[in-house]
Amino acid sequence: MGKVSIPVPQNGFSIRNFSTSKRSCFTPSPSTLRISCSGVAELDGSHENKGGLFNFNGIKGVACGILAACAVTSAAFPVTAATQRLPPLSTEPNRCERAFIGNTIGQANGVYDKPLDLRQCDFTDEKTNLKGKSLSAALMSDAKFDGADMTEVVMSKAYAVGASFKGVDFSNAVLDRVNFEKADLEGAVFKNTVLSGSTFDDAKLDNAVFEDTIIGYIDLQKLCTNKTIGDEWRVELGCR
Repeated sequence: MGKVSIPVPQNGFSIRNFSTSKRSCFTPSPSTLRISCSGVAELDGSHENKGGLFNFNGIKGVACGILAACAVTSAAFPVTAATQRLPPLSTEPNRCERAFIGNTIGQANGVYDKPLDLRQCDFTDEKTNLKGKSLSAALMSDAKFDGADMTEVVMSKAYAVGASFKGVDFSNAVLDRVNFEKADLEGAVFKNTVLSGSTFDDAKLDNAVFEDTIIGYIDLQKLCTNKTIGDEWRVELGCR
């Protein structure tokens, strides 16, 4: 299993030609952080240290470098249920079916014209209509996705506190900055899945599969405190 660690200097850093709309994604940190990707990429030993640029081997390495910035931001601004203010439950009659369309604007930034409210919806064994959908910033608390195919789904900034994802396939999905507090993820598959910035406080991760996941170093340390992760996958993740 390969592993890449990217040191983040105390005064922050920038990646050329990468910007957000009005403000930088990088925030100075009081201490040095490290971003770690398991089984993702190798640094090219021929690079020169000019401008802080890195040459990564393959597309996974590129993803790791970009997501390092988001991991730094998540360390400064963690997603917590205590600070999350939720709107009232939507009364829209077909609100659950909106998941099959997804959030068509904003995507990774979680911007939307109206909330994607999937709270208390039941998508048990949904094998077709969720695959590859953008569910960024979706409200998923107390919803059921047991046995669903959620491969390649984008769930950036989703709020999934208390939701059930037993046996869900999250292969190749982008699950950054998701709040999985108290969620049931027993038997879920995180294969080649982006987990940077996501939190799993009191989540059930029995028999969950973690293979080639992309996750920030600090987020990894928090994830490793979850004792329900199996020994095999603790080794794969690099938990100490």
